Amino acid sequence: MAEDDTRLLMLIDDEPAQSRLVTALAAREGWRTIVVKDSETAIATLGTREGMQLSAIILDQWVPGDDACGLIEELKSRRPALPILMLTTSASPQLAVEAMRAGATDYLIKPVAPDRLMTALNSATRKEAPRDELQPLTEKIDAELDFDSMIGTAAEFRTSLARAAKTARGHGHVLIEGESGTGKEMLLRAMLAASPRAKAPNRFLNIGGIPANSIESALFGHEPDAFPGAFDRQIGAIQFCDSGTLVLDEIDRLGPGLQTRLADVLTEGIVRPVGAAHGFKVDVRILSASNLPMDDLVAGEQFDARLLEALGATRITLPPLRERGSDIAALARHFLVRIGEQPGLRHLSLADSALNLLGAYDWPGNVRQLQTVLFRAAVFCEGESLTASDFPQLSELLGEMDENAVPLQEAIGVMLYTEDGNLRPLEEIEADVIRLAIGHYRGRMTEVARRLGIGRSTLYRKLSDLGIDNAA
Repeated sequence: MAEDDTRLLMLIDDEPAQSRLVTALAAREGWRTIVVKDSETAIATLGTREGMQLSAIILDQWVPGDDACGLIEELKSRRPALPILMLTTSASPQLAVEAMRAGATDYLIKPVAPDRLMTALNSATRKEAPRDELQPLTEKIDAELDFDSMIGTAAEFRTSLARAAKTARGHGHVLIEGESGTGKEMLLRAMLAASPRAKAPNRFLNIGGIPANSIESALFGHEPDAFPGAFDRQIGAIQFCDSGTLVLDEIDRLGPGLQTRLADVLTEGIVRPVGAAHGFKVDVRILSASNLPMDDLVAGEQFDARLLEALGATRITLPPLRERGSDIAALARHFLVRIGEQPGLRHLSLADSALNLLGAYDWPGNVRQLQTVLFRAAVFCEGESLTASDFPQLSELLGEMDENAVPLQEAIGVMLYTEDGNLRPLEEIEADVIRLAIGHYRGRMTEVARRLGIGRSTLYRKLSDLGIDNAA
């Protein structure tokens, strides 16, 4: 049996239902689970033969209560290299900070989607696991829900953002594509808030976070006795959102049969709950997002072409952070301001050595990973400014860097030359300058026009001539 098939997990939990669920989920991934119900048994277990074979610990904060961080410290003192994930119902950033400082590897808010729990567990225990600042952190600072809070001046990003802001004011379906962590969920929520249906019924569903056997009822609803265990009528999200908006994140994870049913609903405008003899007429707008390129999924017969056509009346792509190098400095400073406002943390500046390091990394986890890295660094920073030394794993990955170099992302503005060394056309440079100004002044078009030294009507004419979407 492979080594990965024999990993041993200790679950500290006194809730039988949750213990059974976690044990079953872990078993699917090749884990064997020891369940202990109190702190004393957990500490004693570390000294046993099985305890010496542990690969990870999951701790439900409810068991030790207010002393959860004390238990984490005790466990870490005995087994420093052992990853510890804490489950909690508290969304308090203060508790997240205290748990991390005590030695928690990750911090997860209940109820936790099964795939999120196992992703965090497997990531924390994989071979050559990254150090703390590159670990996934499920607990995030609450995101603001307007377009002004989305930071960035990169041309492709600003064009996508402006198009989203303009489209939000309509009633058509929208599909947002982009890698995980690029900000799709935040953009979906901003579009919902700016929509003319914002005050109508709405619901946000993450397809990847719903158990596979529950997705059909969650979307379409069901009648009593429609299937074993269906004791009551459930109104599905589609019917609930009649006249409003249904937001579907990770739509690429919807099963084939449900894709066909959803395509039928959008085509016919009628939803039929499971077990119902008749359907209901609905008018629902769908804002959706996918981590994977949908055209590729359709080409591989993994996604219904009719559904893609219906959902993709407007399609918007968010670029990965590695293609937005010029935005890293602004994003980092923005996150540090928000991190500094959290209980138990303080405002920190960012040294050039840190900016160089952040700018040189390719950020496979995108903007979400950048926020996590900065949050972890801020938790453990003892100085007034984050330097390269506060990111030891990044330093190890990227090697020696010149601390006196101008940070790459600060040096990038508007590119004047093509790759072959020739000047770019004036029209392209002018378009980039206008996009840069729109991003810098967060879409305040009067301010953009004033700073560029042109009239507002001239600015709008240029936007039209250059084919630049705008959010104003």
